[in-house]
Amino acid sequence: MEVKKEHKLERYGSFEGIDHEAATTPWTVKDAIIVPQRKSCSKISSVAQDDKDEAGISKMKSFDKNLESPAGKKIRKAKSLSAQFLVNIDELINNVPASYDQTDSVLSRASSNGLGYSFPLAGSTMPSENFSDVLRLQSPNCNGENGQSEPDHEDEPDSFRWKQVISEPVLPIYIKFQDVKYKVSVKGVKRAGSEKYILNGITGSVYPGEVLALMGPSGGGKTSLLSLLSGRVKFSSGTITYNDQPFTRSLKRRIGFVLQDDVVFPHLTVKETLTYAALLRLSSTLTREQKKERAMNVINELGLERCQDTLIGGTFVRGISGGERKRVCIGNEILLNPSLLFLDEPTSGLDSTTALRIGQILNNIAKAGKAVVTTIHQPSSRLFHKFDRLILLSRGSSLYFGKASEAMMYFSTIGCNPLIAMNPSDFLIDLASGNIKDKSVPSELEDKFLQGSKRFDKKDGRPSSVDVQEFLVEAYEVRLAKIEKIKLQKPVIIQSEPEIEGRSNSREWGATWWEQFSILFSRGLKERRHEYLSSTRVTQVISTAIIIGLLWWHSDASTPKRLQDQAGLLFFVSVFWGFFPLFNAIFTFPQERAMLTKERSVGMYKLSAYFLGRTTSDLPLDLVLPIVFLLIVYFMVGLKLSFASFSLTMLTVFLSVVAAQGLGLTIGAAFMDVKKATTVASIIVMAFMLSAGFFIQKVPSFMVWVRYISFNYHTYRLLLKIQYGCPAPTSGSSSCESPFIRGLRLGEGETEVGALMAMIIVYRLLAYLLLRRITKT
Repeated sequence: MEVKKEHKLERYGSFEGIDHEAATTPWTVKDAIIVPQRKSCSKISSVAQDDKDEAGISKMKSFDKNLESPAGKKIRKAKSLSAQFLVNIDELINNVPASYDQTDSVLSRASSNGLGYSFPLAGSTMPSENFSDVLRLQSPNCNGENGQSEPDHEDEPDSFRWKQVISEPVLPIYIKFQDVKYKVSVKGVKRAGSEKYILNGITGSVYPGEVLALMGPSGGGKTSLLSLLSGRVKFSSGTITYNDQPFTRSLKRRIGFVLQDDVVFPHLTVKETLTYAALLRLSSTLTREQKKERAMNVINELGLERCQDTLIGGTFVRGISGGERKRVCIGNEILLNPSLLFLDEPTSGLDSTTALRIGQILNNIAKAGKAVVTTIHQPSSRLFHKFDRLILLSRGSSLYFGKASEAMMYFSTIGCNPLIAMNPSDFLIDLASGNIKDKSVPSELEDKFLQGSKRFDKKDGRPSSVDVQEFLVEAYEVRLAKIEKIKLQKPVIIQSEPEIEGRSNSREWGATWWEQFSILFSRGLKERRHEYLSSTRVTQVISTAIIIGLLWWHSDASTPKRLQDQAGLLFFVSVFWGFFPLFNAIFTFPQERAMLTKERSVGMYKLSAYFLGRTTSDLPLDLVLPIVFLLIVYFMVGLKLSFASFSLTMLTVFLSVVAAQGLGLTIGAAFMDVKKATTVASIIVMAFMLSAGFFIQKVPSFMVWVRYISFNYHTYRLLLKIQYGCPAPTSGSSSCESPFIRGLRLGEGETEVGALMAMIIVYRLLAYLLLRRITKT
């Protein structure tokens, strides 16, 4: 082989279906399958850069032959540009070096080379005199030492020096997991043995300074494995250790978890979102100003300073872009300086450039001493290059674990090679899905499943997807799983300061209960004011008030008939300000369930602080629209013109609003489903309205209990007493002489006020208990 001066590499091997002349034609670097040569490099080094003599070339050629394993089986030669050399896997397994250096091989980051990858066998250490100069296509030292070039940031404007964000050190934590299995019960099947395995014996590890990518097709078990490693779900069997210790509750403070869906409040700005998170989650040893400064540092380093005062936005609210929203979610977790960061599909729905920026952020977070684990579906070749380690999953089984840069080499050694130029992630996902179109068929698979076999796909004469997946699982168990399990037994020494380790058990985390309440109260005001004071709702209330005022324009109670007409107005007021807040409150907890679950899972605040802060923040907003409504209606209709009567009417409406809102919160918390809750609420409201005393005066004894739990009934009676109550029997008021009023048995109103106050307390207490049932304590 000869290295061309014009940046050309001669191809090894041959492609099926391509003539000899085409197979020996020199290829430029831009035609390589993986990653193009960096522009800063002036030339490509040879396979043995330090040994350009004939001995080095002959050593390379010696690998251009079929090698024979101890079992006597030949290994097929690689057929693609992704991997040109072959290794006797069986010999490596049986000869694992005793002096294996765990720290150097595992904790070191993958080096950048001319083709973007180095091709030693995944997960193994090979003697340099036999393999290192043959199996690694190493680029010249362009920007750094030891063959590692500095990252090229020209195309990555969001790259940053992450170590400057948080000055305090982080406790390094490494994760080891072996033979992890996870099973769930099949829905609708109650017989024994109906459980389904989601994960089947997954083994691997991730260390500080590394980015571990979990790849695989949909349904492969990526998110399940991520949830198990983060401690959110309990595994069925196997072992998962953190610094060789099992998972503990104190470790939750060291873990950050970014959900696939961006769970954020749409009406808060970027700055408000991160500031509230900092105030709630950061240590109480920090002052309020220091917490705000930490939030601003994260905003600046994530490249969000230009949109810090822009609303997050959502489905119906315009806001920041998807990539910026994802960075806000990441910022929410790294505020706490976690040792472990887990991300579920952080690049879903993003273009390749934005996804690359997210990958660069994760890369730099790992460089600050953190272990990063992320699920990824199908990254671009540039994003794939950002990963240090890779686990390839298929139907809950592992097909590969090792360095991401060595994945292509591993599959080449078992005979799976791309026959056309292909993105590495596309190649790996195809294999995990059992698709070997445009790929070479391993000889062992051809020998095992001959033409005409019952398990053979007869349409195109190639193995079925199930056959391919089973072969790859068996190949991994034979070639790599044994090596990885041996490496997991070796101890890992990580030096850390004693005070950092002791801080994990400290109680000085987060805010006090009163601080949580005040912060959540302030956040609730800012978030809900857009909904309460929206133009649609304000228009609805004002329009209703004007229509009522026009229909009952300057009415009076001079005659019993006119009095009954005006009583109908008071009944409508009691129904409207019971129905309106109740149905608005139903949506509260179902809409915020995802946010509540997310924040409670990391212990951001107490549920009691959230509940009181959330409900009390609604009270000031609840007063605005009733005041506007009564100011219009009261004087247009011509009700009793006295300050005391107006104030008491306002107080009565306010009690009705709060009581109805409490019932709505209870129904919403009970069902956590808007459709079910709305259906139940409509039945309850109808029963309360009919029994309120306007449509029927005498209710059967077996149904009278409905009247006493109806806030409409008590509100209506209070309004009648305020407008038509007789302070003394000799008042001479015509309204007191009305049979309609006398039939109501009007009194002072203490009973009705006490009933409404009891409803306010009982409904909210019941809502809190129901909410506690569906959240973590």
